[in-house]
Amino acid sequence: MKNSSNKEYDVIVIGGGPAGMMAAGKAGETGARVLLVEKNEQLGRKLLLTGNGRCNITHAEFDNNELVKSFGKNGKFLFSALSVFGPEKVMEFFSDLGVATKIEKGGKVFPVSDNALDVLQALEKYLKKNAVEVMTGANVLGFEMKKSNDIKKIKGVRLDSGIILADKFILATGGKSYPATGSTGDGYVWARECGHEIINPQPVLAPIKTQEIWVKEAQGVSLKNIKISLMQNDNKIGFQSGDLIFTHFGVSGPVILNLSRTLAELEKKDDQFFLSIDLKPEMDRNELDASIQKDFARNINKDIANYLPELVPQKIAKIILHLAGIPAEKKINNITKKERLDIVSLLKDMRLGVIGNTGFAQAMVTKGGVNLKEVNPKNMQSKIVPNLFLAGEILDLDGPTGGYNLQICWSTGYSAGTSFANS
Repeated sequence: MKNSSNKEYDVIVIGGGPAGMMAAGKAGETGARVLLVEKNEQLGRKLLLTGNGRCNITHAEFDNNELVKSFGKNGKFLFSALSVFGPEKVMEFFSDLGVATKIEKGGKVFPVSDNALDVLQALEKYLKKNAVEVMTGANVLGFEMKKSNDIKKIKGVRLDSGIILADKFILATGGKSYPATGSTGDGYVWARECGHEIINPQPVLAPIKTQEIWVKEAQGVSLKNIKISLMQNDNKIGFQSGDLIFTHFGVSGPVILNLSRTLAELEKKDDQFFLSIDLKPEMDRNELDASIQKDFARNINKDIANYLPELVPQKIAKIILHLAGIPAEKKINNITKKERLDIVSLLKDMRLGVIGNTGFAQAMVTKGGVNLKEVNPKNMQSKIVPNLFLAGEILDLDGPTGGYNLQICWSTGYSAGTSFANS
């Protein structure tokens, strides 16, 4: 790629997260002179938080037809990028950089070291190897625009210190989730100034706040292998199986984070949403009732409060008795049929009214972003500004927990970065 005589860089990448680092490294690999601009004092701050500091690099789904389904209605946009740089290629990429990976339960892929810092340091070495210049602590103010033959193009990037010129630009500033890491939505403003439509950004993969006060009594309790359904006006609109944890304001955990995506897609102000928790998904109501009746027959002189913890954690048992209106000291042989069936109902359908999620401060990902109709899916080039490319969370793409969202970053960053090979 030839550099214009009056320009120092061929490509400027804005945003030093996973998508930006991948894009900058790949662009450098093509021979382009690349500047990576990051507003934080270090690269990859948010990357270090992923997977609770272990970095869930990707998801081991190697059938792209199945993989795109995980990203919802916009998943087909990723098909081309995944075909070139999907999960298997990502694992090979990091292996070549010295980061061995492992596949855990459910298909989650982590570094063998369980350390996100190893992933970040490997990417930093990759940038250095490909002669990418990195500028941290840089306050980007926006783009300097120009018109050529009535075509709007970007001339340079405006910083506090002045304007830096380049031929092409990659915007990889992320979304608005975890703003403490620097993701404050700046890129949306600059993309909009370029003429792009921004689909309303919403916080997803976030804990859910509930109406019930009793959740405070269950704070810290973790429920394993439960099934939970999201209901909208008594219609089931989503469900997840796995683990959840009660918090002082509601519920969190993998199943809740994933349902928050569904909630963001369908939420309407006038609708009522609630969660239905099935604490015993391995049995239907009749089977559970029959099992409890057998237990009751063997424990007729036991207090009900001493029996229920055999089925669920003690704090949850106490809450079930409270909701059913059954005294804790009541003997099992005095439990009525109605009371027994009330216990069964609560074990199979414990309901929580939904207030909403906890917002961007605790959201892992942003739903919404640059309208995909305005971006070429093969190389992430803007259809509005020809020398602008977009990658990562700034795009209207998101996935569930489990490495899917980092895969979006790797694939779109790779596509944007390699697009300069033949320029």
